[in-house]
Amino acid sequence: MGHAEVIRLPHPEDSVLWNMSRASPDTAERSSTPRGNNMTQQYAQRTAVRTNAEGARNATLEDLATILQTQQERKLDVIAPASALDMRDGNLVIRGVEPHIQPTGVVNVDGTYRPTDVADEGFADKLKIPTQYLRRLRAEHLPLYDLNVNGWLEQEPERRFLVRALRSDAAAPGGEPGEGVARAFLSDSYRLIDNFDLLLAALDGIRQSGHAAQVTGCDLTDRRMYVRVESDEVAVQARELLKGYRSPYTGQTGDELPLISAGFVIRNSEVGAGAFTITPRAVVQVCTNGLTMTEDVMREVHLGGKQDDGVIQWSGATQSKVLELITAKTTDAVRTFLSRDFVEGKLRGIEAAAGRPVANPTQTIEHVTKKLNISGPVKDRILAHFIQGRQITAGGVMQAITAAAQQIPNADASYDLEALALPALRAAAAYAA
Repeated sequence: MGHAEVIRLPHPEDSVLWNMSRASPDTAERSSTPRGNNMTQQYAQRTAVRTNAEGARNATLEDLATILQTQQERKLDVIAPASALDMRDGNLVIRGVEPHIQPTGVVNVDGTYRPTDVADEGFADKLKIPTQYLRRLRAEHLPLYDLNVNGWLEQEPERRFLVRALRSDAAAPGGEPGEGVARAFLSDSYRLIDNFDLLLAALDGIRQSGHAAQVTGCDLTDRRMYVRVESDEVAVQARELLKGYRSPYTGQTGDELPLISAGFVIRNSEVGAGAFTITPRAVVQVCTNGLTMTEDVMREVHLGGKQDDGVIQWSGATQSKVLELITAKTTDAVRTFLSRDFVEGKLRGIEAAAGRPVANPTQTIEHVTKKLNISGPVKDRILAHFIQGRQITAGGVMQAITAAAQQIPNADASYDLEALALPALRAAAAYAA
């Protein structure tokens, strides 16, 4: 596939993107039932919705697709030997790579690319330079940064790497590139699964399953994409788990709305920061806290065969096979994770530990956060949410973790914290025993 080519979105009215994120009349009617306020509206009221050309936090599906399409038009993926790479003043210079011919014109690859933090981590990993040391050099001594990277590149001039880049806005087809962005520095066997293509394939998988579901929020960082999906059909009673719990956002109690919805989160990285995954994620309706169940994750790693030098172009057949696999995995995930039996089975295991009383909240939170390497302001926020939630149990600790995760501006850090909710539940229950 040519990663510098323009990929057109379908017209919104015909698009699976539109259908997956717009509430149907039936859904709108359900939102006024005892289920409570519309979940997406609740979520937006207390977390900033942020989008720009490079990323998004709590965005709609349409906003995410627009950003991904814009990025797709600027993408450039190059396999190059170390001898064609040079670091100058902290910027990656590519030289001697053949221009790429595409329908819209000639794309010149040679040019200067400014590395992101992710790309710097790639240089450190592939060249075996300590990451913290390389970061310090970038901040304090650029000439020594250049010397380190170039010195190790010169050791193996024939070794090949994949550079994932974004051409500058000034680098129109046929023109000279300006300073682009080096997004990632990876192995030449890294298999490209781009966010835009994956998103369409995954949504097609949801559509093919026939299950009524909605995309409730999307995040995009320089490392990963996250798409949260929630069932319109599967919500189970969780009276024991939510007994005494009070939403820190609305004041409504779990006794008044004791329901948990089935859902999952789709995650992908284009830059080597993790595999494509689909992870079950239950949603507490009274507060929309998400409970990510990482032990049941479905994944597809980004490893493939070696690529030839130059701009990468996958054949249509190869790309179709990968995307068909993504669609099939997503359909399987819907059928598995968006089922009443799955959610009820998980709930029974959680409730066994969640009801254990917490005698000393401060000591318990201190123990749990230390065990899970959570410190600083996040730890203080967890304690505050635990007190606000008024559920003085191990389950209350779990709820405090998931509530705190919703307020973290960085989507990667938010996802990582939410994934610690179940380990925190187990740690709190064991400490209280």
